[in-house]
Amino acid sequence: MKIGELAQMSGLSASRIRFYEAQGLIPKVERGGNGYRRYPPQVLQSLNIIRLAQQAGFSLEELKVLLPDAATGEFKEDELIAGLTRKVEQIEAMQLQLAQNKARLLGVIDDIRTRPEGMGCGANAERVMGKRDL
Repeated sequence: MKIGELAQMSGLSASRIRFYEAQGLIPKVERGGNGYRRYPPQVLQSLNIIRLAQQAGFSLEELKVLLPDAATGEFKEDELIAGLTRKVEQIEAMQLQLAQNKARLLGVIDDIRTRPEGMGCGANAERVMGKRDL
């Protein structure tokens, strides 16, 4: 299929598809006699994987292990599982960090709201910041 058809089917721009080709994420294709690139249907699956993986936080380099082998078109199951597992571990670590950050910020909010009566905002800010490590 031509790049315009592939772009329409994948929801990606033609320039993005060419970029992925240049990065080695999809196989390079030869131009026909008319100068048009002709992509095999399997490329659409790879583009969908790329799009979904990027939404999940994968970098382009990390994506390379999620895609089928350029020469054989086969997935490398062990590398795929290892890459997905690493990303899950990274997400879990980020979730833990975010939960800790949220708890600290909620504590600061609570401290600000419970300022002593008659204390000004500036003095309250000093009081709150003096007792916390943000």
